[in-house]
Amino acid sequence: MSEHYSAETLLEIATDLMAELHPDASRYVDIRLDSDLDRDLGLDSLARIELIARIEKRYGVRLNEDALGSAETPRDLLRYIQHAHPADAGLKPQPVEKKQDSAVRREVGFTEAETLLDVLGEHVEVQPEATHIILLDGDEEIPISYGMLQRESLKVVAKLQDLQVGQGDRVAIMLPTGQDYFYSFFGALYAGAVPVPLYPPARPTQIEEHVRRHRKILSNAGAKILITIAEVKAMARLLMSQVPELQTILTLDELYAERPDQVPLAHKAEDIAFLQYTSGSTGDPKGVILTHANLLANIRAMGRVCEITAQDVFVSWLPLYHDMGLIGAWFGSLCHGCRLVVMSPLSFLARPERWLQAIDRFGGTISASPNFGYEICATRLDDDVLDGLDLSSWRLAANGAEPVIAGTLQRFGNRFQKYGFTPDALTPVYGLAESSVGLAFPAPGNGPKIDRVQRDAFSGSGVAVAASANESGSLEFISCGRPLPGHQVRIVDESNREMPDRKEGRLQFKGPSATSGYFRNKEQTSRLFCGEWLETGDLGYIAAGEIYLTGRKKDVIIRGGRNVYPHELEDIVGEIAGIRKGCTAVFAGGQNDSTGERLVILTESRIRDDKKLNSLKKEVNRATIELLGMGADEIIISPPGTVLKTSSGKIRRSACKQLYESGNIGRKKATVQLQLLRMGLASIGPMIKRIANRALAFLYAAYCWLMVGITGGVVWLLMMILPAGKWCWTLCRMAVKMLLCLTRIQVSVEGMENYPFGTRYILVSNHMSYMDAIILIGVLPEYCNFVAKKELANNLFLRPALKKFDVFLVDRFDTKKVTEDTRSIYKGVRRGRRPVFFAEGTLQRMPGLLPFQMGAFILAGEEMLPIVPLVIRGTRNILREGSWFPRRGRVQIDIGPLCHPESSDWSGAIELRDSVRRSMLSRLGEPDLAGEYTSLLQLGFKRSEKDEDPETQH
Repeated sequence: MSEHYSAETLLEIATDLMAELHPDASRYVDIRLDSDLDRDLGLDSLARIELIARIEKRYGVRLNEDALGSAETPRDLLRYIQHAHPADAGLKPQPVEKKQDSAVRREVGFTEAETLLDVLGEHVEVQPEATHIILLDGDEEIPISYGMLQRESLKVVAKLQDLQVGQGDRVAIMLPTGQDYFYSFFGALYAGAVPVPLYPPARPTQIEEHVRRHRKILSNAGAKILITIAEVKAMARLLMSQVPELQTILTLDELYAERPDQVPLAHKAEDIAFLQYTSGSTGDPKGVILTHANLLANIRAMGRVCEITAQDVFVSWLPLYHDMGLIGAWFGSLCHGCRLVVMSPLSFLARPERWLQAIDRFGGTISASPNFGYEICATRLDDDVLDGLDLSSWRLAANGAEPVIAGTLQRFGNRFQKYGFTPDALTPVYGLAESSVGLAFPAPGNGPKIDRVQRDAFSGSGVAVAASANESGSLEFISCGRPLPGHQVRIVDESNREMPDRKEGRLQFKGPSATSGYFRNKEQTSRLFCGEWLETGDLGYIAAGEIYLTGRKKDVIIRGGRNVYPHELEDIVGEIAGIRKGCTAVFAGGQNDSTGERLVILTESRIRDDKKLNSLKKEVNRATIELLGMGADEIIISPPGTVLKTSSGKIRRSACKQLYESGNIGRKKATVQLQLLRMGLASIGPMIKRIANRALAFLYAAYCWLMVGITGGVVWLLMMILPAGKWCWTLCRMAVKMLLCLTRIQVSVEGMENYPFGTRYILVSNHMSYMDAIILIGVLPEYCNFVAKKELANNLFLRPALKKFDVFLVDRFDTKKVTEDTRSIYKGVRRGRRPVFFAEGTLQRMPGLLPFQMGAFILAGEEMLPIVPLVIRGTRNILREGSWFPRRGRVQIDIGPLCHPESSDWSGAIELRDSVRRSMLSRLGEPDLAGEYTSLLQLGFKRSEKDEDPETQH
């Protein structure tokens, strides 16, 4: 085909589509090869799907799915056409082999599991080679077993720990659906960190808003690491310059270590599993805190209602940064042990039939989608791409995450009944991030339940009076079922009094899935709670125990004593010829003294002729009067791209209202280059601040080492003169206190009343940093003797100082010398020495109490001496293992009650060790690594023969 013919045909296809969307389009829109699909033509994702489908039919080609997301102009589409596969490469679906899971899948009960890591660990122990995920990448199938998920995640752990990611640090993940997403998420969990899912930018023209939004999320989360793809790195650097806590941008080629060399940290049930940031449809993003306990409670409850077993197959195209795809699809499949077949959202948008074909091919029994996914399949797929489709295995088709439209349910059920689909499988559900994901589900297999109510009674008084079958103008609300087991909901009025059945009010809930609040946002958290109940922000009513949603509380407009529900009017306006469907926002624009709140309609059209715009406004107002019995106060018809939406396509009414009040409606979007320039200029200030902070940190570190060098040199010379023992201890104690004062490191001591002054005892401490011994010298009130590794004596500077301190040196590797060194410690104790043991025997960068060596406890038992448990906190943050870069910080020393030996034998030493350990853990506030150290170490290093196969390595 010639380029001239191709270009002419392409513009003809685009013009025809525009004419259908807007009948007058051919007269007022000049479509050129370099017209911007978003800014000039205003094609949203659904319109792009239709455009690409027509292109493929007209040219007889099969476009790469990248054309949907990355094409900016018709010229870009033309390039994709010229490199496309011909029609005989597969426009019509070819018969495919049904993928049945022949392996016996074993039920892995997770009723006792406390964390997601526990669940994965059970699968790895019981069925490591069983397929957990089948990732569909185009026509390629990538299986991921439970064992593979754990092994690859442990490689990520090693990399994160190299970057000093520790307990509670936030790790942002901005990746598309793929293997790396799964490994990154569990890698962050195994590292003791908190994953923060983010969505990658859809198109370059959205870059400025994308950077601005993610800057807010990353700043609120205090993310330390951002994991993303290489293509996003330039934009990510702009984020880094504006978020001081963001230290590293990690791309996929840097993500994996060859072999894990660190012990991963476990979580507890009450630990944060991840932060789910709200979509932004209601303003600035808020990070919902979700613990492992929240997630597992929600998944158990949903599984019970939906009767999920390990034999189910969940097919999903939902994005993994959204709670419905992340928790409902992935975590739900993980916990119940069923296979997850997953494809990228872009793959679905490019070819929606792939979703249905995957259900057919893999025998999918469960799948979910927002309402628009069902609408696309019901109205935009041709019969030829559905030839041979069999949906008879699909028993639960969940519809949630956005308002459920009754017409969509009916269209989808009617369309696909002939393909084996059972309409009763359609299941409207209700959930929100604040309840992990699910809150109300109907029993599966009963089909949608629709309640038709009288419009005037409901709009005027909020009472849902049932409408007769032939009554016109009624409202339709869809049941979301009953609350999940263990959860409760209620409907309340403005005074928080519970409402009777069929009376509209605010929907509140409580239960084990409920969040504890928003991360680092006390103000929004206080608004979330009403006593023990949480606000959903939604309005609804209850009838016969089932929940019917009617709208968002903040979106409802009160005008003339009646409630106006924006989504209903938005749908009506979107049907008017000349108005862009799905691009209308209705909101309150201030107060009108006579009628209440002002009703503002912001919508989009490509029409720019003033006369035609005035005529269109009249049509919009006429439709408003017919629906509500009243007109709008202001109607604004703006260019395409004005109405703001979330990443999932929902109208951001609050953001549109802010745009309206700012007077910026109609401003043309800046070019990508200008957006980057503006963002670059905006990052200069934060970048300067960041550089200044780094410079100050460097100067502080240099100052610290200068003080240490001067003080240490003077003290060392004086020690060479003074007699060994108490004199040198007193000198060093004074020097340490002076050094702490000079470097402004604050040290506080608690529990000094527990210290056994003037008696014989043994001190046992945890070990966080190289500076622990120095801090203890400045804190301990009596002369003590440290037990240290003999390698320290190899240092020419330290050797004479260690002798002056009468330090007990122990050879850790020579058994004969260990015995001799132990005898010298025993002799010293009998002469009145007080040894100080770092019982872990070593230190590490990551939080957690390692297993204890037995020496101190055997000695205490044989000599029947009490042990003084010391807990050091804060030194790791000042000077971390493997680093010589000190930072400002505070240190706290906690002296616990004495622990006395009960007997002098081995079992008595074990009991004493456990008693000391419990005492230290209760005051340390870090994980106990003793119980899991060995097993996790084996998971990190053991590999089967299959694991060693290079083809199985990442």
